[in-house]
Amino acid sequence: MLHARTSAAERRIALRAALAASLGGNGGPLRFPGAFNPLSARLIQELGFEGIYVSGAVLSADLGLPDIGLTTLTEVADRAGAIARVSDLPALVDADTGFGEPMNVARTIQVLEDAGLAGCHLEDQVNPKRCGHLDGKTVVPTQEMVRRIRAAVTARRDPNFVLCARTDARATEGLDAALERAKAYVDAGADMVFPEAMADLDEFAAVRRAVDVPILANMTEFGKSELFTTAQLEAVGMNVVLYPVTLLRLAMGAVEDGLRRLRDEGTQSGLVERMQTRARLYEVLDYPAYNAFDEDLYDFRLAD
Repeated sequence: MLHARTSAAERRIALRAALAASLGGNGGPLRFPGAFNPLSARLIQELGFEGIYVSGAVLSADLGLPDIGLTTLTEVADRAGAIARVSDLPALVDADTGFGEPMNVARTIQVLEDAGLAGCHLEDQVNPKRCGHLDGKTVVPTQEMVRRIRAAVTARRDPNFVLCARTDARATEGLDAALERAKAYVDAGADMVFPEAMADLDEFAAVRRAVDVPILANMTEFGKSELFTTAQLEAVGMNVVLYPVTLLRLAMGAVEDGLRRLRDEGTQSGLVERMQTRARLYEVLDYPAYNAFDEDLYDFRLAD
């Protein structure tokens, strides 16, 4: 009822433990679907996933904006916090380039900690950034990204808050350069590595050989990487799998189809069978718990 039953600190501890288990070969990759609102985050937990992702691309799209670094720290922290607080699963958020220079990166980490996130990823693109699976990206020098990571490490107050370093260098400088960057970022203090836009499983395997921290694989649709299964990704040593925009794309596809039929047919009656029912919505929201809470307060009497 209301918010999660666990604290942000407990969720961070749980994420650390799950990452350590996956890195040690105990269990497959942790699956993090992208929640586009708090209600979808509740479903992600109910249906048995290991974590929740808050995608910068999804947040931008939800605001009617392209994913080119137009969102602010306040917008990201507010939405990510609203999503994180309704679930007992750890939530990982896309923090883009950290919203500025190293001092801004430091503030970003503390704001996201306060918002209840379990971790975030920072990337090595220039600002304004571009979607990781589009052409025309530019990355900053390795040392500049190292400064971002060091700022994040220095600012972090909860040592269990996971700092993930994303590199977009594969598309611009090649795989070898991306591997060297990944090593430098781990040396700077990154807890996890996110190699963006890998071409195939062999490239993921090369990242696994290069670093000894957990690795995140991004399985976004219509991108540079094939949509590999969790079993395939486990076989090459991946520890976390993101499905960042899947739910938003499913939802918006259904919304667009529904609007067309409503416009053309003049009624939504032919769409009702495809809708989440009122009863199911109330079940996801846990209406009975609210009723029980209310009744307990109204029926309460002090003993004589």
